[in-house]
Formats: sequence, structure tokens, C-alpha cells
Amino acid sequence: MTLTDTTTATTSPLDAARAALRARLLTDGVLIDLGSPGLYGRTGVFERVYAAVDAAGVRSMADLDTEVVRFPPVEPLAAFERTDYIASFPDLAASISGFVGDDRKHRELLAARERGERWEGFLDPADLMLTPAVCHPLYGLLTGTLPDGGRMFDILGDSFRREPSLDPMRLQAFHMHEFVHVGTAASAQAHRDGRISVMRELLTSFGLEIDVVPANDPFFGRVGKILARNQVEQSLKFEFVTPVYGDAGDPTAIGSANLHEDHFGASFAIRSADGEVAHSACVAYGLERVTIALFAAHGTEPASWPAEVRRALAL
Repeated sequence: MTLTDTTTATTSPLDAARAALRARLLTDGVLIDLGSPGLYGRTGVFERVYAAVDAAGVRSMADLDTEVVRFPPVEPLAAFERTDYIASFPDLAASISGFVGDDRKHRELLAARERGERWEGFLDPADLMLTPAVCHPLYGLLTGTLPDGGRMFDILGDSFRREPSLDPMRLQAFHMHEFVHVGTAASAQAHRDGRISVMRELLTSFGLEIDVVPANDPFFGRVGKILARNQVEQSLKFEFVTPVYGDAGDPTAIGSANLHEDHFGASFAIRSADGEVAHSACVAYGLERVTIALFAAHGTEPASWPAEVRRALAL
């Protein structure tokens, strides 16, 4: 048996489906392999569909009368700490480091590098974190009391989660577009629930088979299992899933609708107009995930996609 035969014999149907999609996206010039799992460059055809997906998403949320805010791909460590993200997802978090040493330290770094050793230990924490969720920087701006009716935000930005994978639907660096409401418990619930049908209709119009399912975040460790179970039992998170890999595996999430309850309100001292701790909710879609799901469903030549899909995307 050849090495190729052995690999094929031990590869699961899901792994094979993931490898086939990745190979097609690379071969057809949709993505560019950057040499690290979950990191890709994107070509013109990808960017064209990506931009069309986001424009359609924004149109679907136009009635929300949002405040548009954009943040950089990094956030201060102090703000990151207040989100408590590190307590629940330490395996996904990533910090930024920089060199602050003198000439002697630099010579030591170069000597280690010359010996083929890892040199990152010569860098010091820069008090910055790669942002894992695009809404994180928002809440520190809202400390205090909200106006009647709360506030609604349109947030688009970079996210980074340290989970390297050859699955093209699971990237380390990606973009989310979130529509976030911060207000009372009732208004947050209304925002989340009211947007589920809107998001489903949008994604279905792209020719994708969509289910809305209860879900949980990937909390870490034994305590995380309890948190995940509670999240499902309390119906705090729903995902919009589509069968990217057919029968080879479970459908893949390409969007979500989430109730944060008062987590961020309590952490950032945000009060609703009635004096209570503010609640928040969001509906969001992953731009790369939706875009790649479209290529998986319809092929890598958008000009050949069904007319109704191209209409929905204004392609």
C-alpha cells in the first residue's frame, strides 16, 4: 500500500470533504495559502463575493437605525480583562508582544536566531490583545446610563481566535459583522428574537440551505461544560447553520443570534434608562464563512451561479 493509499484509508469522510474544498478554493484561485493553518490571502473573486455578501447583509438590517462604529484589530489589555474572555476561552486568546530591550538583548536575540532557536522569548507583552470579538471595544464606551430605548450599533471588524485548522471554514483571522443592541432585558431579547427571521431569510436568499439551531460557545475546561449546557438550556445562543460538507459532517455555523444578558452591562458599569444593569444582544454573520459557503454550494465561478442568487447579492 502506498503512502497515499494509507492516508486515504485513515482519513474520515469529513476530513476528506474539508481537504477537497480547501484544495478547490486554492486551485481555482479563490484563496491563497499563506503557509499557516487558517490563514489565507484572498483574490479578486473572493473579495467581490465578500463585498456583495456584506452589502446585502447591511441592506437587510437597514431598518435598525444603527450607529456605525469601527475598531482596530487589537484592543487594550485592560479592556480585554473586563470582558472576562480569558476565563472562558484561554485557548483562543492571543496577545501582542514587542521588543523593548537594549543592544545587548538584541545581540542575544540574534544569536539565538542564528542557532535556529525560538527568539520570541526576547519580546515583552505590549498590553495589547488581538480582538476575539468585534463588539468588545464597544462596551467601555458605554459606561454610565443609556438613553431611553437603549442604543443600536453596526460593528464590522477583525477577529482573531487561536485555533489553527485546515478546515477552510475555520479561520484564525476573520471578519464579523455584528448588529448589537444595548438596553433593557426586554429590548435585548426583542432585538435578538426579531432578527432571527431576517437573518435566515437573507442567508436563504443566497441559495443556502439554512437551519436555526440552539448552540453554545466553546467554553474551556470542566466549568466550561457547565456554562455551555446552561447557555443551551437558557436559549441564549442560536446559530444559522448550513451543510457545507453535506452528509460528511454536521452543518457549519455561518451566523449567530446571541443574548449576552447583563454580562457586559455588569462588567462595564452600563445602566439602562430605568437604572437597571444593561443587557445586550447581537445578531452577526461571519463574512468569510458565508462567502466560502457560497463557493462550496455554487462553485467558484460567480457568473455561473443561479440567477436568483446573483440577484440577491447584486452580482
